[in-house]
Amino acid sequence: MSEPHPAPPPPVPQQLVPGPPPPDSAPAGARRTSPLVVLVHTVTFKQARQVVPAAIPVVAAIGIDGPGVIVAMVLAVTALSLLFAGLTWWRTTYADTPSAVVVTRGLLARSVRTVPNDRIRGVEVEAPALHRLFGLVRVRIDAAAGTVTGGDEEVVVDGVPRSEGDRLRVSVLTHRRTARPVAAGGDPSALPEEPPERELARFDPRWLLYAPLVAGYLAVPLAAVGALSRLLQELPRDLRPDFDGPDLTDVRVLVLTAVAGLLLLVVGSVLGAAVVNWGFRLVRRGGSLVAVRGLLTRRHTELEVDRVRGGTLAEGLGMRLARAARVNALVTGLGAASRRGQLFPLGPRAEAVRLLGVLVDDPGPLRPHPPAARRRAVVRAVVSGLLVAAAGAWLAAGTGSWALLAAGVVLTVLGVPLGLGRYAALGHTAGPRSFSVRSGLLVREQAVLQRRAVVGWQVSQTFFQRRAGLATVVACVGAGTGGYAAVDMAADDVAAFTAAASGPWATAPGSRPAG
Repeated sequence: MSEPHPAPPPPVPQQLVPGPPPPDSAPAGARRTSPLVVLVHTVTFKQARQVVPAAIPVVAAIGIDGPGVIVAMVLAVTALSLLFAGLTWWRTTYADTPSAVVVTRGLLARSVRTVPNDRIRGVEVEAPALHRLFGLVRVRIDAAAGTVTGGDEEVVVDGVPRSEGDRLRVSVLTHRRTARPVAAGGDPSALPEEPPERELARFDPRWLLYAPLVAGYLAVPLAAVGALSRLLQELPRDLRPDFDGPDLTDVRVLVLTAVAGLLLLVVGSVLGAAVVNWGFRLVRRGGSLVAVRGLLTRRHTELEVDRVRGGTLAEGLGMRLARAARVNALVTGLGAASRRGQLFPLGPRAEAVRLLGVLVDDPGPLRPHPPAARRRAVVRAVVSGLLVAAAGAWLAAGTGSWALLAAGVVLTVLGVPLGLGRYAALGHTAGPRSFSVRSGLLVREQAVLQRRAVVGWQVSQTFFQRRAGLATVVACVGAGTGGYAAVDMAADDVAAFTAAASGPWATAPGSRPAG
């Protein structure tokens, strides 16, 4: 006799299984962006850029003969860009529902991107120069959930009016704050009222004088000169300006050229910093940190305070001489953290330290690392110079050439202050609710993290570290770069530091490095 079949499980109610709408249907309340964005994308050739590489061989085969062909090509590419931009606008919709943000796009291959509100990490509203001309903005919603296509962790709604961009930002953030109480069965109307806005930092135009001390801003004029040079090379030969360059064999011309280049670097770096950071203002608005900045492209970035796990204080070599610094917030699941998490782009170190103390409790002064760490730093800094000097001595004995030996001696002598500087940057400490580690030579970075930020510890020792009684301890966190190291600390202090920085679980068997 066969056994009776078990009864089938009851069907799950349809409303309890939410999911994205089918690709060919738009969600309820779907909206389109402004039609003016078609003009923006046409002018910038956003969609048509993908076909330009394929058109280059065709143009090369046909040849260019006369201005009429060039004009026809420009008109054809512009018409193609207008067609692609129009079709893209027509097939793109977005909707901000109480449970998720849904963006539908695609002409032939349709795609639907759905991001639950409780997975949203922040919202950024930016207005590039051309968008501002048409009164439009671009809204970036950080989903903080990797995609199968490998990269984009943002939901971008490009080309909405400024008022709609502000409405979408407020709507998304309001839904995000109410998502957790509703999911837990609570009443979203019972949420407490948000406190008034409080200003945390405001950029002083005088701080732009620090820009020449930052390598990133110094690269701006160099990139501009490189782009201009490449553009001139792409012009037809009869349209290129006749410029042979200065005669650098003349000492006076060489000095004037060097001074002019230096002034170009200084002025270009200041202008670059002004374009990025002009009008910077950081406020706390309820449960969010709001940063506004930008001269040509105006950006409005909003981060959730509950996801902030600490901050970093970065000081380049030149910035340390001028007592300047930058501050970045460490936020869990934040994409493009180096740009979006920047809460103090450039300014006096005292102001940066004050703002860092607002983000996370001060754990106290840093503890220096043992003398063995100093010896190791100096040895590592001079060993390359010693090797070059040894090779130079062998070469001088055989050929009589002393150039390599002299270079080795110079490298060895310079290695001593470099090693001492690297050692001076080391430090660590642990407080009641936070801890801090610091390292770096050219860019000294101090990370201050909450105890709850740590998800694991990684302790490593090289052969030479074991002989010196040292170890490198990395705090693994789900924010920023993912790990922050205390380099060359005393191996005997590892267990006490990890326990004080995160809790007793860090002293489990096997967490102490072998002697």
